[in-house]
Amino acid sequence: MPKVRTVFACTQCGAQAPKWLGQCPECGTWGSLLEETPIRSMVAEPTKSLKAVPISEVDSLAVSRRGTGVAGFDRVLGGGLVPGSLTLLGGEPGIGKSTLLTEVAGKIPGTALYLSGEESPSQVKLRADRMGSGHEGFLLAGTTSLEECLGAIREYQPDLVIVDSIQTLSSEAIDSAAGSVSQVRGCAAALQAAIKGSQTALVLVGHVTKEGSIAGPKVLEHLVDTVIAFEGDGFGKLRALRCMKNRFGSVSEIAVFTMEANGLIEVENPSTALLAERQSDAAGSAVFAAIEGSRSILLEVQALVAPNYTNNPRRTVSGVEFNRALLVLGVMEKRCGLRLSGCDVFINVVGGLQIREPGVDLAMFLAVASSLKDVPVPADLVAFGEIGLTGEIRSIADSERRLAEAARMGFKRAAVSKNIKSSQSASGIKAGGLRDVRDALGLLGL
Repeated sequence: MPKVRTVFACTQCGAQAPKWLGQCPECGTWGSLLEETPIRSMVAEPTKSLKAVPISEVDSLAVSRRGTGVAGFDRVLGGGLVPGSLTLLGGEPGIGKSTLLTEVAGKIPGTALYLSGEESPSQVKLRADRMGSGHEGFLLAGTTSLEECLGAIREYQPDLVIVDSIQTLSSEAIDSAAGSVSQVRGCAAALQAAIKGSQTALVLVGHVTKEGSIAGPKVLEHLVDTVIAFEGDGFGKLRALRCMKNRFGSVSEIAVFTMEANGLIEVENPSTALLAERQSDAAGSAVFAAIEGSRSILLEVQALVAPNYTNNPRRTVSGVEFNRALLVLGVMEKRCGLRLSGCDVFINVVGGLQIREPGVDLAMFLAVASSLKDVPVPADLVAFGEIGLTGEIRSIADSERRLAEAARMGFKRAAVSKNIKSSQSASGIKAGGLRDVRDALGLLGL
C-alpha cells in the first residue's frame, strides 16, 4: 500500500507546503500552517455518454425570493434570499455580522434556525431581546459539530439556517482542527448538499484575514451562491453591506447602516450621513461621487501632507487601493512638480467605506494638493475621474447619475474629464471639463 504523504496547508489562504513553516510563503501569515492528509489523485474513466442539448431548448430558471424583513439586506441580495441558496457573510470582528443576522432571523416570515458556534444561546438571546427580534419561529442552538447541524436541519426543515461561523464547525470524519482548510471546505460542502434542492436558504458567517479578505480556502467563495462583505472601521457608527458575488442578481449593490443600541438602522440617504460633519473650508478635503450598485453616493476623501524629518516618509492609505494612491502621488511628482518625497502622506475615505473604482483618482489628487498647498477645495465642487500615467484625466462610467446626485445635494460645480459631453450635465450643476492634472491644479488657483 503506498504511503500517504501529508502536507501543510495555510488556514488563511489555502496555500500548501511540503513541511511546516512558521510563516505562510503566500500570504505571510504567521503560525497558520496546519497538517492535513491530501486525497490521492485518481484517473477518472468514462462510464456513459452525456447528452447535450441546444441552449434554446433548456428551460429558464424562475428565481423566487423570500424577503427577510430587513430592507437593506434584501436590496443587497437582489430582492431577498433564494430558497436552496448558500450565502457567505464576511467582515471584521465586532462589525455587526451577528447583530444583522439576529435581526434577520427575528423578522423573516417562517422558521429560522440559528446555529451558534462562537456564542452561547444565552448570549444570542440577550442580543435578540435588546433588538426585539424574538418570535416563536426563531429557533436557537449552540453547537460546533457538523453532524449536529445536519441533524437539526433535517429535523426542523427551516426556511432559513444561519451558521455563525463556518470556522467553528468541525466534522468527525475529517481528521484536522476546526478552522483548518479541510474542515472549512468539507463542512461547507456538506451543508450545501443538505439544502440544495430544498426550500431552505443557508447563510454562513466567515472570518476575514488581516487584509480584509474572507479567511479559508478560496474554494469557499466559489462554492457559495452569494458573497456579502460587511465594511466599516469598527469604531464609528456607519456600516456598509456590499454584495461581491451574486449568482441570482447584480453585484456591487450596497446598503448603509448605523450601529445603534437596539441594532442596525438603515440609512436612507447615505450621502447626507457621510457628508454631515464635513468642514467645507478645510484644506485636504474633496468630495467624490461614487457609484455603488444602482445608486450614486457622495463621499469625502481626506488627505494630510506633513513634513517628514527622516529618510523614510510614510504612505498611509485607508478606503482606497494602496497602489492606486501611489500612482496618483507619482503623477503629482512627475507631471505637476509637486514635491512629496520629503513628506508623510495620509489618505482616508470618511466613514470606513472601501472604494475600488479608479474614478476616485481626481478627488484624491485634489485632496492631496489642497493639503500640500494649504488651499481649500471649493466647497461647491464635486470631483470624479481617472488619472492616467501621462497626467490625462479620463472619463468614467455613469456620469449622469453622479452629476444628478451631486446636484441633489446642492453642489454647483463638477470637476470631470473634458470627454464628458455637456448634455450629460445635470440640471443645476456645471460640469467643467479638465484635460489633465495641470488643469485640475487650476481649480485650486495653483
